[in-house]
Amino acid sequence: MKVADADILIIPGYTNAGPDHWQTRWQQRLSTARRVEQAEWTKPVRDDWVMRVRAEIETATRPVVLVAHSLGVAAAVHACRDLTGRVAGGFFVAPPDVANPAIRPQHLSTFGPYPRDPLPFPSVVVASRNDPFGAYEQAADTANAWGSLLVDAGESGHINAESGHGPWPEGGMVFARFLSRLDPASAKTRA
Repeated sequence: MKVADADILIIPGYTNAGPDHWQTRWQQRLSTARRVEQAEWTKPVRDDWVMRVRAEIETATRPVVLVAHSLGVAAAVHACRDLTGRVAGGFFVAPPDVANPAIRPQHLSTFGPYPRDPLPFPSVVVASRNDPFGAYEQAADTANAWGSLLVDAGESGHINAESGHGPWPEGGMVFARFLSRLDPASAKTRA
């Protein structure tokens, strides 16, 4: 699949993705990418976030490729549960451990637990070994349950601008390879 074949939905996490974040840079660079805007970035409400992601998926005119970071991963996965065929692929980066009662800020835990069923589309989970919001082992277990390819990002923190991943060229290469292997015919589109 090529960028022009897909509606690429950028799904930021808690507090949104600032101007130096890799998601913002990708959105500016990828011609068919658009951000899923949430009404409340600092006090996320699971149902609101999930419904917003669902609405963007449902209005897409091309096969959808999700590019989610952190809490955006949880919103995206919950939104896709029964949208079989609309999503061609998911690229999930730094999924937080939303089932951990010690996660802070605490309202992030309202997005958990993650569904454990295999996802109905190809997916990649990129996880760091020292992410302050989720252990690598938890991300690996979740990726396994979803049937996702797990990419070990080493000690990369939360894979955001604060951890030095503004441009994130390594992630861009992984995403390009993932996108090239997706089949645009595998997802339903709006007529």
